[in-house]
Amino acid sequence: MTTAQQPPLSFPAHFLLGSATAAYQIEGAADEDGRGPSIWDTFSHSPGKTWNGDTGDVAADHYHRLEADLDLMASLGLRAYRFSIAWPRIQPTGRGPANPKGLDFYSRLVDGLLARDITPVATLYHWDLPQALEDEGGWTNRATAHAFADYARIVGEALGDRVAIWTTLNEPWCSAYLGYGSGAHAPGRTDGAAALTAVHHLNLAHGLAVEQLRAVTTNDPQYSITLNFHVLRGKGEGAEEAVRRIDALANRAFTEPLLRGHYPQDLIEDTAGITDWAFVEDGDLARIHQPLDLLGVNYYATTTVGLWDGGAPRQNNDGHKDVGGSPWPGSPQVEFHATDGPHTAMGWNIDPDGLEELLLDLHARFPGQPLVITENGAAFEDQVTVGPDGSHAVHDPERVDYIRRHLAAAQRAVADGVDLRGYFVWSLMDNFEWGYGYSKRFGIVHVDYETQRRTLKDSALWYRDVVRKHSGTVDASLTL
Repeated sequence: MTTAQQPPLSFPAHFLLGSATAAYQIEGAADEDGRGPSIWDTFSHSPGKTWNGDTGDVAADHYHRLEADLDLMASLGLRAYRFSIAWPRIQPTGRGPANPKGLDFYSRLVDGLLARDITPVATLYHWDLPQALEDEGGWTNRATAHAFADYARIVGEALGDRVAIWTTLNEPWCSAYLGYGSGAHAPGRTDGAAALTAVHHLNLAHGLAVEQLRAVTTNDPQYSITLNFHVLRGKGEGAEEAVRRIDALANRAFTEPLLRGHYPQDLIEDTAGITDWAFVEDGDLARIHQPLDLLGVNYYATTTVGLWDGGAPRQNNDGHKDVGGSPWPGSPQVEFHATDGPHTAMGWNIDPDGLEELLLDLHARFPGQPLVITENGAAFEDQVTVGPDGSHAVHDPERVDYIRRHLAAAQRAVADGVDLRGYFVWSLMDNFEWGYGYSKRFGIVHVDYETQRRTLKDSALWYRDVVRKHSGTVDASLTL
């Protein structure tokens, strides 16, 4: 179906169209106003861990350009903005009293959003664990989950009269398996047992944080968690078994305790040679299993898996940097096949049908659970064009097509009965892309890292028009 043949995009009245960012990726000001070091400060400053040795020290300098960036959001007509709060900016060591300057920054951010009629959506944790807590074991230490709950209470008390939607964790799969299993993300550990321990402590941290937020917020907000779901395709003999194993590690290790109150038995059996799961204590699952107002869905691509024959070189095209460790503890017999194109600059395949499939699957497995697409977007090789008058432009038709096709997939899912509440394009602006440094650009707004100049890409202008044409009005319960 050509672009001209696509039906017009239309969503329910309560549907939020917004964009998203993460603190370490855009804020900069890494050692200012009392902020302590995070695991990503340590990791990015360690030789060989990031592309070109890039760090988030300056990033997109959002900390110093808050008002201008808020005006930029307003110019795009964003209905909502999903941002994350840097834990080490609030508690430099992960414990103790709040840093007033850190709280003030996020208070000004929330107030600035509300003044511009943009719904604030706050994520408490987008991977920037205070380094002092990692020194005590990080997410392998049960105490970190309780420290996170205290942090949630502090932030909830400060912003809990204004934030509309709270997200506890962003992609705990990445925090656990890439941070403690594969070593591709901070803190860079390569221990399968540590990764599985981190899975549980992150799940527990979510439950404890929701309890604290519910106790202190005053504006009847909504509570959520964001998961990066793996949409799996099987290939070859034993494909069904490969899909089952990776689904357990990637998806059900989170959805089952969060939404059903237990860990999958097959996951426990698959990983029995690595851990006995003794870190799951009495009462933990009840605290993890709490009603969610929204389940955040991050989707970028599909993953193709099969069983390795043990002879030919094992394929490892799982979409993540291979630095020696494995993010798939207990499943070394699974291999990851290359996906059919086209692909983005990340090497991820473009498959909007996968998003539709995912939304329909979640709707079928967890009926009545509202969903929201909290991240969807693509990196491409953007080029800045300078006009005769000195104006800057970025023509990114591939990104426009990517976003349009995924929004259309979301629209089809809604038409089929999925309770989908919103869509957040990743990302508002180009930023520090973790281990890839500044080599990958996901933003709909281009950032010149030398000058910090912002340029609206064609995708931003297109998305602005989509938002403007969205005829519904934001649900009053989300606008406070």
